[in-house]
Amino acid sequence: MEKIYKIIDYFENVETRKEHNGYTFSVGRMLTIVILGSMCGLRNISDIHQWASNKRVREFLWKHFGILSIPSYYWLLCLLKLIKPESLNQCFINWTQYLISDENRNKTVSFDGKTVRSTGKMKKYESPLHIVSAQLGELGITIGQKAVEGKSNEIPAVRDLIKLLDINGCMVVADALNCQTETIKVIIKGGGDYLLNVKDNQETLKEDIEDYVQDGELRETMDKATTTEKNRDRIERRTAYVTNDIDWIEDKDKWESLACIGAINRQFIINNEKSNEWHYYISSRPLTAEELLKYTRLEWSVESMHWLLDVHFEEDFCRIEDRNIQQNLNIARKIALNSIRNYKNKTNSKRAISKILLDCFLESDEIISILSI
Repeated sequence: MEKIYKIIDYFENVETRKEHNGYTFSVGRMLTIVILGSMCGLRNISDIHQWASNKRVREFLWKHFGILSIPSYYWLLCLLKLIKPESLNQCFINWTQYLISDENRNKTVSFDGKTVRSTGKMKKYESPLHIVSAQLGELGITIGQKAVEGKSNEIPAVRDLIKLLDINGCMVVADALNCQTETIKVIIKGGGDYLLNVKDNQETLKEDIEDYVQDGELRETMDKATTTEKNRDRIERRTAYVTNDIDWIEDKDKWESLACIGAINRQFIINNEKSNEWHYYISSRPLTAEELLKYTRLEWSVESMHWLLDVHFEEDFCRIEDRNIQQNLNIARKIALNSIRNYKNKTNSKRAISKILLDCFLESDEIISILSI
């Protein structure tokens, strides 16, 4: 039962933008209600408030969390608005570290950004809300995030987020936008390794790798591995090539700790139509071709989390006009997903996340089973 109370402990001391003396409800308990409601798949504050106000749920909240009174819908919104997202994010990071303890060692940390589409259509937002997240690929658990003013600010946001996280011994994977020498320095300083996609934003480096890989004789000397996947009418064949022979690369020393280059050829067959594309990579860790296939696959894990936010919580349709509330709800949803993912990892449960969310809504004690893991 200790882990249950740790939720309140970690979020009780979250900072607010101003004092709220005289308010009847603690911020920690209010956040607990929002997080538990999110674990039930509830998509907005109105639904969460109606759920928490139910007699059976009120008894559950009092019995297991010591929450005696439920704030009104208005106060739920006001308290969420007061919370500093940066402070809540730090509490989120600390809680996640507690949740997974040392399980993040030697794992893959994937970075990617997601724009909350509804915020691009509201006048109160000068620019759409864009949130950069970090995910442990093997565990499917989000370990931190940072909100920025539009996708154009994602590069410095990733660097700032890396500095907040413990990436020692981890492989950091990210898209071509983050293939930057300064980002690499931050990763190496944090004790991690990098695997970064190389595209036209690093034109010289891309051309060097492309010329090497597309030379048939040189490609034959590279380590090679292939996988084939079929999903309904789509067949994808992925062939990876890797070499540690990189002394010939122009400005090699510009890329700190560079140890190998790689390429993946993706061939698709969809409805009998074929397509073919190449992707190029650099890494600070000497990789095999099989490892390159594994790490690039894990890079997609953070995108699957973004998909879950949209499918289960309809985040892209959230019409809340206050930026703070949008960010804080995003964190609460990730806490809920982390709790469920941790439960699935520890129990080897094959239940779909949608089924677990529904079970939590129908039977409150299911929440205790998940949080007790």
